Amino acid sequence: MTGARARHEAGRTDPLRLQAFVANSTQPPLSVTADVVQVDDKDVLVVTVPDSPRVVGTAKGTYVRRAIGGDGRPTCLPYHSHEMLAHEVDRGAVDWATLAVGGATWDDLDPLEFERVRRLAGASGAAADRVLATLSDREIANALGMTRAGANVTTGALLLFGRTGAIRDHLPTHDAAFQVLRGLEVQVNDFLPLPLVRLAEEVFARFRARNQEEELQFGLLRVSVSTYSETAFREALANALIHRDYTRRGAVYVQWSEEQLEISSPGGFPSGVRLDNLLVAPPHPRSPLLADAFKRIGLVERTGRGINRMFAEQLRLGRPAPDYGRSSDDRVVAVLPGGPANLSMTRWVLEQESQQGAPLGLSELQVLSELEQERRASTSALAHVLQRTDAETRILLTRMVERGWVEARGEGKGRSWHLSAAVYRALEAPAGYVRIRGFEPLQQEQMVLQYVEAHGQINRSQAADLCALTSEQASRLLRRLAREGRLEARGERRGTVYVKPEV
Repeated sequence: MTGARARHEAGRTDPLRLQAFVANSTQPPLSVTADVVQVDDKDVLVVTVPDSPRVVGTAKGTYVRRAIGGDGRPTCLPYHSHEMLAHEVDRGAVDWATLAVGGATWDDLDPLEFERVRRLAGASGAAADRVLATLSDREIANALGMTRAGANVTTGALLLFGRTGAIRDHLPTHDAAFQVLRGLEVQVNDFLPLPLVRLAEEVFARFRARNQEEELQFGLLRVSVSTYSETAFREALANALIHRDYTRRGAVYVQWSEEQLEISSPGGFPSGVRLDNLLVAPPHPRSPLLADAFKRIGLVERTGRGINRMFAEQLRLGRPAPDYGRSSDDRVVAVLPGGPANLSMTRWVLEQESQQGAPLGLSELQVLSELEQERRASTSALAHVLQRTDAETRILLTRMVERGWVEARGEGKGRSWHLSAAVYRALEAPAGYVRIRGFEPLQQEQMVLQYVEAHGQINRSQAADLCALTSEQASRLLRRLAREGRLEARGERRGTVYVKPEV
């Protein structure tokens, strides 16, 4: 909110004339909504600016952007041309893959890369567009939208099919590295400025060579459980290559350490995608053409929900979900946790999927994993993990209760959820169910009364800690004992304590 002088006659501002002034003073003309409202008996000018996919400047050709200055206050800074391109790409107004590459010709494209696409499209079956396997080089480029009138080669064509030297010369922002770390020592440090399809194959081959497997007995069959899910890694790598910001310098890094696998790429999340809606936001690739090409070649999930598959496959292997918590506006970082797998959980999941003839959904796997790790969780806490509303989460939990996977404890806002006795038995931890289930109401009452007998008084936090209850559940227990005359309340609010009543 900033100050605004009266702009028109009689010391007032005409909202309609202000709207026209803004439209006439901006390029392209910006249609805003202006209004004057009263706040504390003072007129306040409110201007609503629509979200624009295009960069907007003044009619005189001035372009500035809002930022936080060195003094910590908002200010306007010059808006440079390369920043404008990044903004257009990020908002979806420009597909970077459609831009012409000055000086590049068809000879800069490698026929072997077109043959690679034909081979992958033919071998991927229903996961790919098999028509690509029958087309010539130029027909493949046209089919994938990588050509444009008046330009021999686009950035997309060079990224997918370019010779290594041409990529270095014309697309210096493109690079990738595969690193293996042992503590502080770098054992492998391979930089791969290759066309994208070949790059994906090279990195995946290195991944497979190091991805160890454990065997799990499932009925009469042995099931291999790998250190990292191949599907999860494939999707994470494809996301890094497709959704990175190619207007920024920097490489896509795949770093393999003893405890985790990290895939990072330059640029933040695409517009509209945040950490708190990562699993539910609609697909919004920076380059729809590159994303579509990867789908049609058969390298990624065709529905555009590859990140959901990443999470589901990691959880199905009995491992923690991928972590994007270190991502920022400058870089997206996906971490696949390693370490020993929870093979008991993996076996139980496979048994359930075999019984119902369908894989468990991502939300179900998330709930099971969260309750297995945290032992108990509220509806709102699980809704946060699922990135869904409380109502949607309750419906899911009710369905899981009916299947015998989850049990509820408590009522209303104090209700919490934990794994059922059957699941704990399958996880070979039956004692865990007894601990998480806690004490029955009669046991809780006796524990509180014995505590008062021994210590003279008890407050809400002490009762909650003693009986493994929430603060609200402990309050209800103490009030009930007071109503029944077995305890007497003294004090008010937070200072309330409960003592043995005087005879």
